Amino acid sequence: MLLIECPWCGPRAESEFSCGGEADIARPLDTEKLTDREWGDYLFMRTNSRGVHREQWMHTQGCRRWFKVQRDTVSYEIQGYETFDRPLAVMDSNEGTTK
Repeated sequence: MLLIECPWCGPRAESEFSCGGEADIARPLDTEKLTDREWGDYLFMRTNSRGVHREQWMHTQGCRRWFKVQRDTVSYEIQGYETFDRPLAVMDSNEGTTK
């Protein structure tokens, strides 16, 4: 199980969170002009990349706030956290603390 550090509540078990999927996906501005295929691609198609990946998480069993996590999908190592009003806080792998 992952230990996820909520920016507001501190470290908690993964079971307290809900993953909202890939982060930083921009919603198309004029959705009425999209074809069904283009709309479907926006809604469902994701890169599912191997390696460093940015995800949205919600602390559903705690403060119920959304934040972003930068995580390696191979090792599951969390590299940093970001709120929507604060840039990425990179984790120090030697100490397990945020810089």
